[in-house]
Amino acid sequence: MSDTRAMEPNDDGKGAVGTLTKKSFTSDQEVRWCPGCGDYAILATVQSFMPELGIDPDHTVFVSGIGCSGRFTYYMDTYGVHGIHGRAPAIATGIATARPDLSVWVVTGDGDGLSIGGNHLIHALRRNVNLKILLFNNQIYGLTKGQYSPTSEEGKVTKSTPFGSVDHPFSPILLALGAEATFVARTMDNDRRHMTRVLREAAVHRGSSFVEIYQNCNVFNDGAFDVLREKPQGVHNQIRLKHGRPILFDEDNRCVAVGDNGWLVIRDVDEVDPDTIVVHDTHGRSSLAFALANLSHQPTGPTCIGVFREVERPMYGEAMSAQMEQAIERLGPGNLEKLLHAGDTWTVS
Repeated sequence: MSDTRAMEPNDDGKGAVGTLTKKSFTSDQEVRWCPGCGDYAILATVQSFMPELGIDPDHTVFVSGIGCSGRFTYYMDTYGVHGIHGRAPAIATGIATARPDLSVWVVTGDGDGLSIGGNHLIHALRRNVNLKILLFNNQIYGLTKGQYSPTSEEGKVTKSTPFGSVDHPFSPILLALGAEATFVARTMDNDRRHMTRVLREAAVHRGSSFVEIYQNCNVFNDGAFDVLREKPQGVHNQIRLKHGRPILFDEDNRCVAVGDNGWLVIRDVDEVDPDTIVVHDTHGRSSLAFALANLSHQPTGPTCIGVFREVERPMYGEAMSAQMEQAIERLGPGNLEKLLHAGDTWTVS
């Protein structure tokens, strides 16, 4: 790491927030993405946000896979691992389990995290490993020059689908909810204030935090999220979720309400009974989060952003540590051979 830290870490790795700055987390490497890429805005927001945690860069680790997002680790002045394709959650699981004192972050993309890395992602989430996972979703393979990705819409014409994709796309939010992730959220690359708020909630959550970030690829998939990103349209289409608040949007003129058949519907506020307007509950049943995520499978109309779900569940690392302590108590410290032969054994002849 370059010598840009504002302070040395305390014994517990916690620094005084006032003495950590954006520069403390900014490496000396030249940032190289395509001009106009949404990754620049995400990087700047993360670097500016990290000092809030009061955790010294020496106690922070960023792990990435392959793709445009994979460069992220080079630009953070923390410890980092640029892993192989799709394996960032697996590598990060090992780090977080072996070193629970560290703040471990995963940066991945819709291709890296949902294609070859899909199993690693869902298992990290279901285990509730203490990781903060940021998935940059631009609905395209940007690094390899514009092939369709697991989140590309049906009919997407790309270099690898010249007649249009016939694949049904993943919804990263629905996937995370299906894996029973304990924290699931979505934000936008160009909304620094909203992204900071979501990152702040993800950072303090104990366990796996999954944050999907809609990220514009202005070279190979420009405008994919304009309905939400551009102010003239975004003000009408962003459904901002806030715990304990009625779900209103479009300058409070429209709402999410419960329809006659129990399905969630989007209606004008003056057309519905106020008692049918949904009040968001991030801590309740997962069925509400699923229903909200299904309001728009693709970001082509009113779409929810914010925290969909946040619940508590035992963390994987703590459960493993407790199991190891039980083994040591039973077998004695340092007796590895006895531990290895504590169960059934066999000999290969």
